[in-house]
Amino acid sequence: MLRWWMAGAGAEELRLGRPKRCTIHLGILPLIVFALVFFGYGFGSHRSQELGDSEAVTSRKDVLVLTPWLAPIIWEGTFNIDILNEQFRLQNTTVGLTVFAIKKYVVFLKLFLETAEQQFMVGHKVIYYVFTDCPADVPQVPLGAGRKLVVLTVRNYTRWQDVSMHRMEMISRFSEQRFLHEVDYLVCADVDMKFSDHVGVEILSALFGTLHPGFYSSSREAFTYERRPESQAYIPWDEGDFYYMGAFFGGSVVEVYHLTKACHQAIVQDMANGIEAVWHDESHLNKYLLHHKPTKVLSPEYMWDQQLLGWPSIMKKLRYVAVPKNHQAIRN
Repeated sequence: MLRWWMAGAGAEELRLGRPKRCTIHLGILPLIVFALVFFGYGFGSHRSQELGDSEAVTSRKDVLVLTPWLAPIIWEGTFNIDILNEQFRLQNTTVGLTVFAIKKYVVFLKLFLETAEQQFMVGHKVIYYVFTDCPADVPQVPLGAGRKLVVLTVRNYTRWQDVSMHRMEMISRFSEQRFLHEVDYLVCADVDMKFSDHVGVEILSALFGTLHPGFYSSSREAFTYERRPESQAYIPWDEGDFYYMGAFFGGSVVEVYHLTKACHQAIVQDMANGIEAVWHDESHLNKYLLHHKPTKVLSPEYMWDQQLLGWPSIMKKLRYVAVPKNHQAIRN
C-alpha cells in the first residue's frame, strides 16, 4: 500500500514537471507507522491462528514443515490444538465428511463411523454425507451432540475405477446443490480406513491435500503422475511439488467444488478422447493441486498403511489408517 502511494505521488510530480522528491509530510508519518504496525500485527495474528501457535512450526527439525509457497505442512508438534479448537468453536464451524460406500465397500462403513465419532473433529459440529447404492445397509451408529448422518443414494458402476472417478462428479454436484448451504468445510475421505488418533480442525484450510505415504520422502522423478500428454492429467517430468493421495483431501466448500468440478470435467474429456489416467481421479487431483496450490498440506500421519509401511520414528502419530483387506475380493 505504501509503495503504491509513493509511486503515485512520484508520477504526479513528473506529470507536473516538478523534480521528483521522496519526502513524507511529518503530519502523516505517525499514521503511516500506525498502519504498518496494525497490518503487520494483523498478518502475524492470522498466521498464528491458522497454525494454532506460530512458534510451534519450528518445533520439528526432522521434517519439512513449509512448502515452497509457504503453506504449512501439518505434523504432530506443529500446531496447538487448544488454540485452534477455541478459534473454530467461536466461528461455529460445521464440517462435512463425505464418504462413498458403494457395493461391497459398505462393510467398512461401521468401523469408519465408529472411529470417526471417537477421533474426528471431536467437540465440533459434523455432518457425515454417506454416498451409497445400498441405503438399507447403512449401519446405525450412535452419534454425539451436534453430529448427524445424511444418506445420499447414488448408482454404482461395474468397475471400481469408474466408482472412484465418479466421486468427483457427485461431490461437485452436491457441493453446489446442498453442501454450500449446510457446512463450512468439506473433508473427502475413503471408507476402507479407520481413524486411529486425533484428526481435528488443524487440517482445515481453504484447500488441503495429503502427502501420499509411499512418496512423501521421494524425489519428483519417482512420483507416479500421469505422463502421457494426451491426458488432461498430464504432468511433465520437470514439474510437480508433491504426490497427493486421492483418499483424503478437502477445504472450504467453494474450493472443493472448484476442485471436484475441474477434475470431473477433465475425466470426461479424457473419456471422450479414449484415455484413462493412470491413477484415475487421483491423477487428476494431482494435476489440479499442481496449478492450484493447497493452503495446507497434511503429512502422511493423515494417510498411512501400517501393514505395508510399519511405523517409522518420523511418524509421531498414525491418525487415519488403512484397514487390512483383500483388494481383489472387495473390488470384484
